[in-house]
Amino acid sequence: MGDLFSDAAGQRAGAIAPLAQRLRPRTLDDFVGQKQVLGEGSALRRAIAEDRVRSSIFYGPPGTGKTTLARIVAASTGSAFEELSAVSASVKDVREVIARARERLGTTGTRTILFLDEIHRFNKSQQDALLPTVEEGLITLIGATTENPYYEVNAALMSRMQLYELESLSEDDLREIVARGAAELGGVSIGDAARDLVVARSGGDARSALNILEVAAETADGEITEQHVEDAARKRPIRYDKTSDAHYDYTSAFIKSIRGSDPDAAVYYLAAMLEGGEDARFIARRMIVHASEDIGNADPRALLVAVAAAQAVEHVGLPEARLNLAQAAIYLARAPKSNASYVALREAQADVREHGNAEPPDALKDGSYYGSRLGHGKGYIYPHDDPRGFDVDYLPDALKGRTYYRPSGSGEETKD
Repeated sequence: MGDLFSDAAGQRAGAIAPLAQRLRPRTLDDFVGQKQVLGEGSALRRAIAEDRVRSSIFYGPPGTGKTTLARIVAASTGSAFEELSAVSASVKDVREVIARARERLGTTGTRTILFLDEIHRFNKSQQDALLPTVEEGLITLIGATTENPYYEVNAALMSRMQLYELESLSEDDLREIVARGAAELGGVSIGDAARDLVVARSGGDARSALNILEVAAETADGEITEQHVEDAARKRPIRYDKTSDAHYDYTSAFIKSIRGSDPDAAVYYLAAMLEGGEDARFIARRMIVHASEDIGNADPRALLVAVAAAQAVEHVGLPEARLNLAQAAIYLARAPKSNASYVALREAQADVREHGNAEPPDALKDGSYYGSRLGHGKGYIYPHDDPRGFDVDYLPDALKGRTYYRPSGSGEETKD
């Protein structure tokens, strides 16, 4: 009786499943996008077609086809296919899969492919449980993740797996997917303007595009308009997550935009980080570092502006402090640039490491009572009394003649 109800539920679930689930491709010919890894003759496409997929990780944003690819592998392989989600699976579940894989291989010679969705959710001990079986080839592991696997997956496991990076879908790919979705829904039509709006609102995510289309179709009377799409897409796709690798990507883009004197891009990435919930104090700290690293004495006020923005964050807090951060970001982006201070410190540190803290000349050492008895301070020329003191090379004897600080000539950092 239980099986009867389960079968009936399975049949009905297929009918009421979301559009994105109903349209999930089942073959490579139906798969849209990702030509960089699935183009004709590519290694991955041939491996799937010839049933020789090796342990792999599919890495990319949501809605780009990671799980779909794994299901296509499942449909085309002669191996047993097991699937776990790292969100709910335990080490016990993994060990049970391994035990079944060992039994299959021993009794029938059948290989086992394990698809582990959200593999980045597994902790170190859970990942360690997979390592020996992947290494000996007992199971073929396919992991899917939205997080940079080099951060989230053990290095030992990564070294035994192929990495395939999936990209956000292009506008042309999404147009094709939306057209398929409209045909699947039946009884509705969508014009080019409305279709393009669905594409724009989906943010490169096929699942999001189909969800928007499905909700828009439910409120449309045959013709899906731009108004229906706007109503269906109230939540804009924000990819930034302060706990994911997007944190590093957007921070990098923010700093590089300021360094490249592009205030528009700097404000955009600042807004993306703030909308994603980034800690405003972290942003302020990055600007303080940037003010000295990339602007320096070309505009000494840049450091004051960055520090003032950080103080404003502490005293005012969000959301108002966003204005202070934006003002500082724009100032830094428009300021003249120089990394002369950064280069000077880096080269000086290299010499310190090379020469082991070369001592200052005796004339520069402490000339107080005890030091003077050792000859310290003897021969020192006081610049305020004798201008020759400004021409002395104050470096240690082993480093005399070195030049670390080379003014850029930009802004206030003159070469005179």
